[in-house]
Amino acid sequence: MNRIMMSLGLFLTFLAGPATRSHADETGTAMADAANRFLAALDEGQKAQASFAFESPERFNWHWIPRERKGVPFKELSPERRALAFGLLSTGLSTKGMLKATTIMSLEEILRLKEKGSGPIRDPELYFVSVFGTPSDDGEWGWRVEGHHLSLNYTLKGGKVISATPFQFGSNPAVVKSGPRKGLRNLAEIEGPANELLRSLDAGQRKVAVVRDVAPEVTTTPNPSQAPRTEAEGISVEKLSSEQREMLAHFLHTYADNFPAPVRSDLLDQLDRGAKTAHFAWYGPADATKPHAFRVQGSTFLIDFNETQDDTNHIHTYYRSLVGDFGVSAGG
Repeated sequence: MNRIMMSLGLFLTFLAGPATRSHADETGTAMADAANRFLAALDEGQKAQASFAFESPERFNWHWIPRERKGVPFKELSPERRALAFGLLSTGLSTKGMLKATTIMSLEEILRLKEKGSGPIRDPELYFVSVFGTPSDDGEWGWRVEGHHLSLNYTLKGGKVISATPFQFGSNPAVVKSGPRKGLRNLAEIEGPANELLRSLDAGQRKVAVVRDVAPEVTTTPNPSQAPRTEAEGISVEKLSSEQREMLAHFLHTYADNFPAPVRSDLLDQLDRGAKTAHFAWYGPADATKPHAFRVQGSTFLIDFNETQDDTNHIHTYYRSLVGDFGVSAGG
């Protein structure tokens, strides 16, 4: 690894901090405990709704669009059961991540008032909890919380989280422009560093980084369980200055920061291992106020960001592991 790659790798390693087996066990045990408390509180019908075999194809049926879903929705839960559902959700996210997730849910009410019934059903409680297999510190099991603009997928084995991917965050509006919540920008921590990196590129770097003048449309087709293998586009990390590499590392850090310590460390380790092949690609005008998208891709990860809808005020961003999502090795 040359000095450029070592610089980005060491920076990511520093951000990750120490990870211990006990921390990993602690998080896995907390998830199993929270999932079992939640399931035990459900009536038989709701428990059947929420429970799936670990091998069920439903485990891989993920997406962030408004659509019919399986699982049990928060909307159908009593207050005490809903509290336990949020308890489970909190075990999978850091404080920052929990704030992002619950804010995403709350934005559905803004859309409901704005659209006045002209669009899909908008409901802050239309988010679904699903448990795959039997929660325990032994064996394999998983869980998901999903709805519009939010998809969180966890796979555990032997009491440890072995995968927290794929995951997706969205925000509509990206910036609340009126009303009592005016100025709220839920994904600013993700937008800001990427836009800063774009602005820092000189003319030559920008010519390489901007791949197409028009951003791709947001996908509404079923998402594959494993990310498609495509060649990385845009500017490679080798062509960035040391300051720009730090901007890129800070940007990658914002995704991992949404998760508890052991998951965060695993994600940053994955990002570190893919750093030497990382590319930053921009699609659309080199202007974040215009419809645009970008990707950061390395040998082990793919991050996709799209802000093309609703007058460039509607975000979708997801993270895929090229090592393998859902705890399934790529190609396995």
